[in-house]
Amino acid sequence: MLSDIEIINQAQLVDMKRIARRNGIKEDELYLIGKHLAKVEFSAFERLKDRKDGKLILVSAITPTPAGEGKSTTLIGLVDSLNKMGKKCIGAIREPSLGPVFGVKGGAAGGGYAQLNPMVDMNLHFTGDLHAITTANNLVSAVIDNHLFQGNELKINPKKVTWKRCVDLNDRALRKVMVAMESKKEVPREDGFNITVASEIMASLCLSSNYHDLRERLDRMIVAYNLDDQPVTIKDLGITGSLLVLLKNALKPNLIQTLENNLFICHGGPFANIAHGCNSVLATKLALKLADYVVTEAGFGVDLGAEKFLNIKCQEAKLNPSLVVIVATVRALKYHGGMAVADLKTPNVEALKKGIVNLERHLETIRKFNLPAVVALNRFASDSEEELSFIMEWGKAHEVDVALSEVFAKGSAGGEDLTNKVLKNMAPRRKYRPLYHISESLFTKIERICVEIYHATNIEYAPEVFEQISKYNQGPYHDFYVCMAKAQTSITDNPKIVGVPKNHTIHIKEVRLATGSKFLICLTGTIMTMPGLNKEPQAKKIDMDDDGHITGLM
Repeated sequence: MLSDIEIINQAQLVDMKRIARRNGIKEDELYLIGKHLAKVEFSAFERLKDRKDGKLILVSAITPTPAGEGKSTTLIGLVDSLNKMGKKCIGAIREPSLGPVFGVKGGAAGGGYAQLNPMVDMNLHFTGDLHAITTANNLVSAVIDNHLFQGNELKINPKKVTWKRCVDLNDRALRKVMVAMESKKEVPREDGFNITVASEIMASLCLSSNYHDLRERLDRMIVAYNLDDQPVTIKDLGITGSLLVLLKNALKPNLIQTLENNLFICHGGPFANIAHGCNSVLATKLALKLADYVVTEAGFGVDLGAEKFLNIKCQEAKLNPSLVVIVATVRALKYHGGMAVADLKTPNVEALKKGIVNLERHLETIRKFNLPAVVALNRFASDSEEELSFIMEWGKAHEVDVALSEVFAKGSAGGEDLTNKVLKNMAPRRKYRPLYHISESLFTKIERICVEIYHATNIEYAPEVFEQISKYNQGPYHDFYVCMAKAQTSITDNPKIVGVPKNHTIHIKEVRLATGSKFLICLTGTIMTMPGLNKEPQAKKIDMDDDGHITGLM
């Protein structure tokens, strides 16, 4: 099997102007970045606004494991396969964050023969969106500290500045810092950094429909509280216009292509723990106007990304998805059945039988949204025929279509089974049903997610948190979405618990208001908004030779 870089080098990139034209985007609607990347101007949205939307397919996964499930690879392969079968299909996906790229995950552009190209550009600086968001976020911080230095007209309480700085790297040393230590004229205070994809500006940009909408979201973001305990917003600081200027191009969706030269709209990448973990609304809506089928994804597993996609993004953007693909692997299911990572290549049907309950739980969750689901079994070389046969027989017994996906090894040809089963299950079209309505009580929303999705038997609120939520419920924040910040590696809030645990408690230790994106963020367990690097980060494996050829990125 060739390496990802060797496969990329074999691929023939097509001029983005040709791909855009083939997909209904005019040349004067493109903001070109070289020959193979582009942004789309807002004039395209105006021209296409009355066109009928295509059908929307969400790709999600079982609870993530260290073995990797291949969600992005499956998404890209499905788009290629649908196009190969003559269906007009466009993919919509998030932009990678440099933190995971140089940390644990490596690249986030798919893999094998199902990946995006130019992969290196996408995984590194791409079109500069994350840099723009980082700069905008940190301009807010700079203005706050300058305001304190210049006399503090807004009477900001230095101990109640809620806005944090950000950087697009995993750097645990920045979780808590002291700033303004230069001289006696400064106002020293405790601060900290989030990773850029956890910035509220990222989440709000990805939910915005135009510049006016983004301006309103920026205006109402709370950055601190004053000495009277009243909120101070970005509008109060008077810098919304400057932030918009920094974000002018970042709000425009990006175009990239697959190895088979099919179009993807890659835009935005909010953290799937602290935010909603989906690509931008603009990217999804543009794709729906251009194609008959749109395939998109949401971060981590069904209990995190899919829940937020279906409860938050779809309600906010008035989207009506048609089907969910749940990606699973033999290896991951055995991990949820109790096997150690080092042993996952060893055939073990008994572990598979125990672990498949994790897949069953996520299928049950999707049904609660009144949506059909197909399982994509992402094949690995170590999978035994006995293990594959067990899952296929399980699917028949449970009336679930399970498709063997081999897009990593075969590209679009390896996605034929999955594509046929996706098309079969999309008719007749259903009306999806969110788990909660935005007008319901905040406690109702929280409890419905914890009980219906996580199957928790108890919810434990820290005393001050219960008081905060009660206060928000009576005020202007009662109609906010609930964004659960939870460990991605478990259905519970304990990252070490795999499978489908019973009789567990969700511990809500802190809540934060994200007024730009209209989130009440509930932090559970030990969730963090600034990851750290592992002992052997990917940064030690990435290199470039004297001719500019990059290795180790995937």
